[in-house]
Amino acid sequence: IVFLERESIRGDFRRPDFPHAYDEYPLTKPDELAQRVKDAYEVGPNVYVRALTVEPARNALWVGTSAGVHEVDLASGRLRNTFTRKEGLANEYVFAVGLDRDGNKWFGTNAGGVSRYKDGKWKTFFPMHGLADYWIYSFAQQKKGDFWIGTWAGVNRLDSKTGKFTTYVKELVNEWVYGIAVDAADRVWFGTEGGVSMYDGQRWTSWTHKDGLGAANSDNLPFSTNTGLGTRSRHDLSVGNEGPATYNPNYVFSMLSAADGSIWAGTWGGGAARWDGKRWTNLTMREGLAGNIVYSIVQDREGALWFGTNQGVSRWDGKAFRNLGVAEGLLERNVYALALAPNGDVWAGTRKGVARIAVR
Repeated sequence: IVFLERESIRGDFRRPDFPHAYDEYPLTKPDELAQRVKDAYEVGPNVYVRALTVEPARNALWVGTSAGVHEVDLASGRLRNTFTRKEGLANEYVFAVGLDRDGNKWFGTNAGGVSRYKDGKWKTFFPMHGLADYWIYSFAQQKKGDFWIGTWAGVNRLDSKTGKFTTYVKELVNEWVYGIAVDAADRVWFGTEGGVSMYDGQRWTSWTHKDGLGAANSDNLPFSTNTGLGTRSRHDLSVGNEGPATYNPNYVFSMLSAADGSIWAGTWGGGAARWDGKRWTNLTMREGLAGNIVYSIVQDREGALWFGTNQGVSRWDGKAFRNLGVAEGLLERNVYALALAPNGDVWAGTRKGVARIAVR
């Protein structure tokens, strides 16, 4: 019998000179070692990691937190830069980090608009510049270059030729936009608090739980009241870490366009929903998903899907799930953000910090 350990190198993104120290985590079955938490880095005990974006050209990981943005070297795990208001960021609470084809970094903030950064130069956009709102939660770019920005008051399309903003609100199933994905046909998909909407360049189409989005409430959980409906005070996305589980299948945190052409949506309590072009099907804890609140979704090079949930990370290869939680090295169970590195590693963002999951 060969005993194998999962190892983790712990560091601190706030202190680039922090000495690495090895921690041991519980033993795992050999067939599960293909995915393991290798490194963990802290950002602060009460700091949330809300966004993770990889910039391959710089081999960098951008970490958006509730206390600023970190740029991390993927090769070494060392901190390169930290941006706060002092450096030019509009607001330290960052919910989204986007990259465009011109090399601009876009930071969507909580009540601070959008800050764009490149080569040491900053530009901030507010509603006075055409932005729909001060609360920004997602970015995506189409093949032709148009850049989409999800806000709490609809979605913006930034024209790549004119640089002008167009706002869409009534076209959406709900104005509170969290996730955006662009598919192979250049259609744009939006995850909102009221369901999913899609724009094909001419027409808008929407789906809700009545159409099959999100699994049924088989556990009879109370319906979530964490919804806007005119007030912003309820939108902390902490989902009551210390409170009881709740349910709202129309509340969509994340969107993904998968390699096989399917569209995935992460819901609040309804698990992960898949659109195959004709109907929605759903994966939940009953099928092996770690948790039924799905904050984030990425797809790896092998085609497997990774879900960041309220109970850890799940990897699904189309047949079975493999789950990682606090016992396996995550700093906290709620995984708000996921990102895929060029070498195939998956990074997971939680409260307190990030973890690097080595796929091989």
